[in-house]
Amino acid sequence: MTEGPLQGLHVLDLSRVLAGPYATMILGDLGAEVIKVEHPVGGDDTRSWGPPFMATATGRESTYFLSANRNKRSLALDLKDPGERPFVEDLVRWADVVVENFRPGVMDRLDLSDARLEELNPGLVRFSISGFGEDGPDAGRVGYDHILQAEGGLMSITGPREGPAVKVGVPIADLTAGLYGVIGILGALLERVRSGRGQRVTTSLLAGQIALHSYQGTRYLVAGEVPGPLGNDHPSICPYGVVQAADGPMVLAVGNDAIWRRFAPLVGIDPTDERFSTNDARIARSAELVARIEAGLAARPAAEWIAACDEVGVPAGLVKPLDAVYATPQVRQQELVWRTEHSTLGEIELPGSPLRFGRSTVGVRRAPPTHGEHSAEIREEFAAGPPREPEGR
Repeated sequence: MTEGPLQGLHVLDLSRVLAGPYATMILGDLGAEVIKVEHPVGGDDTRSWGPPFMATATGRESTYFLSANRNKRSLALDLKDPGERPFVEDLVRWADVVVENFRPGVMDRLDLSDARLEELNPGLVRFSISGFGEDGPDAGRVGYDHILQAEGGLMSITGPREGPAVKVGVPIADLTAGLYGVIGILGALLERVRSGRGQRVTTSLLAGQIALHSYQGTRYLVAGEVPGPLGNDHPSICPYGVVQAADGPMVLAVGNDAIWRRFAPLVGIDPTDERFSTNDARIARSAELVARIEAGLAARPAAEWIAACDEVGVPAGLVKPLDAVYATPQVRQQELVWRTEHSTLGEIELPGSPLRFGRSTVGVRRAPPTHGEHSAEIREEFAAGPPREPEGR
C-alpha cells in the first residue's frame, strides 16, 4: 500500500459521539496518524449505543462506534487528572491538529484554552464543533443531531406532503459538521504552509444544516417562499421522484425536456403533447402526469423499466435496501466496502471512503480500536516526550 496524502500528519482527537470522530476518521483514512483520547471509564459515548451490539470474548462492541472510528489508536486518559498534565501537553506538542466538541467553556476549565494551545504549539490547527455555534443566545445549548435537524429546518422540508416532519435516516447534522470540519482543517493546514502558524477553526451542527439548505434556502431568502415537505416529489422538476412499477417503486429523474422526449414514448405518452412538453407544464399538471406514467409503468417490473431507461439515456434507479446496496457489483468494484481485522471481532466489513487518488492510497490501516487498546503503546512512545515533530514544523 502506498502512503495516503496526509501521511505524517498528527491528529489528536478529543471528541466523542459522531461529528468530531467522523472528521478524524476521514483524516485517518487519508493517512493521518490519529490518537483518540477516551475517558478511562466507559470511553466514547457511542460504545454503549445499541443495539446492535456484537458479542466478543471480552464483552461487546457497538456497531455505531465502529462506523466512525477506524484508522485511530485509542488512548484511555482522564483530561481532568492533574497528574496527566505533562502527558497531555506532550500530546498537544506532537499534534498538527486537535479536534474537540466539548460544550463551551470545558476546554478552558481543562487548561486547554485556545491561547494555551497556541502557546504550547504555535503551529497547531484547533478545530472545535458545537451544537449551535460559539456565540449568540443559543451558544450554551446542548446540540444532538435530531435537535439540530429539527431546529435547523431540515425536518420541515422532509417527509410526506401532509406531514409529519421526518428526520433523515442518518445523523446528517453530525455528519455534515464533520465533513465541513475536514474542509476547514485542510484549509488551515494549507494556510499554515504560508504563515507557519496554526489557527482556530470552528463549525456547528446548526451551521452545517443551514449550508445544506441549498436551493430551499434561496427559495425562501430570495423568493420569499417557505418550503414544506413534498415527500418524494421535487418542487421544480417533474417527473422527478418515486413512481410505482408493476412490482414496486422505482425512481425517475427527468431533469430536462430532452430527457422527457426520450422517456415519454416508453410509457405511451406523446412527448409533444402541450400539457406535458415543457417542465413548466409538467409541474403544473404533476399529479395528472404521474398518474399517467404509473399507468404505463404498471405493465412491467421495475428492473425492466430501468434497463429500458438506461438504453435511451433516461436516469432511473431502483429503491434498494442496504443489503442489496452492499451486494451490488458496482459497490464492490469501486471498493466502497473495506475489510479489516478487528482485535476482538475478527474480520469485519465497513463502509469505505468515497475518495480515490491517482497516486496516493486511501484505505483502512487500523480497525476501530477497543477501549484503550493502544494506551500502553502510546505512553511508551511518549515516555521521553513527543516522539517526533509534526509534519511541516
